[in-house]
Amino acid sequence: MVTIFLLVAVLVMLSLVLLQILTGTTKTNTRLDEFSRQVGTQTEQGETRIQKLEEIFRGLEKELRQDVESVRMKVDESLEKNSRQLGERVKELIETNERRLGEISGKVEERLDKGFEKTTTVFADVLKRLALIDKAQENIAQLSTNVVSLQEVLSDKRSRGAFGEVQLNALVSNMMPENSYSLQHTFANGVRADCVLFLPEPTGTICIDSKFPLESYQRMVDFAAGDADRKSAEQQFRQDIKKHIKDISSKYIITGETSNGAVMFIPAEAVFAEIHGHYPDLVEEAQRACVWLVSPTTMMAVLTTARSVLKDAATREQVHIIKDLLDKLSDDFGRFQTRMDKLATHIDQANRDVSDVNKSAKKITSHFTKIKNVELDDEALPTLDEPDR
Repeated sequence: MVTIFLLVAVLVMLSLVLLQILTGTTKTNTRLDEFSRQVGTQTEQGETRIQKLEEIFRGLEKELRQDVESVRMKVDESLEKNSRQLGERVKELIETNERRLGEISGKVEERLDKGFEKTTTVFADVLKRLALIDKAQENIAQLSTNVVSLQEVLSDKRSRGAFGEVQLNALVSNMMPENSYSLQHTFANGVRADCVLFLPEPTGTICIDSKFPLESYQRMVDFAAGDADRKSAEQQFRQDIKKHIKDISSKYIITGETSNGAVMFIPAEAVFAEIHGHYPDLVEEAQRACVWLVSPTTMMAVLTTARSVLKDAATREQVHIIKDLLDKLSDDFGRFQTRMDKLATHIDQANRDVSDVNKSAKKITSHFTKIKNVELDDEALPTLDEPDR
């Protein structure tokens, strides 16, 4: 009985064990089925997400290409606009420069024409005066044929003064421009000068007075006369020169109207040479009185210098005008350079922007290529949930 009971117990236990084994197998199969369903669901969701990602990336690629094309068109339009503005500005600057150069050329030509006209007028005047001189020489020759010597003509004091004035007038008229001098000029105080030169500052107005101390000079150099007469004539000559220097200094140096010096014109070279050769005290006294002694020869040198001063002053006036125009032209070129620098900066910036956009486009295209070829890192892929154990 015991053995039977043990056998029955073993069979029951085996039945229970078998029942448990069958129950566990069913649960395992159920879990495997659930895991298979989850894997299928995850796979379908993964494919759906990949399709959505591809659609999103295709949309982004399309938008990016559109944006790049838009940027390129805007850059092209900006470059074309800047190029057109630059061309217009350069054209405007060239037209302005040509116009101003034309104005400068016109003014220069106008002044040259006026200068030529004045020169022609002066030459015609000189020819007329030379004709008058020729006639005067003919008259002198006629006077010589009538046995009227120069000594007799110059024996009278007024005749000597007229001779000196005529010689002075001829020299000044032949050497100086018409509007740069005045003959027999009268000042506000009633003083009349034989000739006045109008020179630029600081020289100003210079008076010239003709003096011809011929009578005492002839007696002084007359060796046929006695020593006492010659000595007396020498003293008279010295006194005459001193008187002339004093008169010229007091009458023709006018404060506020004339220069601080005046000129005494001596028509005879011999008298001038005698003063400078044997009377240095008279020369020093004249210099202290600001009276400059000149002869016909030295007078020509003085007039030549005065004419050069006038010409230099006129040239300086012309140079001032040209300098002003060149300064304006320089300012225009300066503004052109500044605008050109700004335009170059804009073009350079646009070029850098295009280069940056091009680099970005290449990077994005590279990313799209990798995505298209499924070259994704493991971290970027979606992960599956692990099954329960």
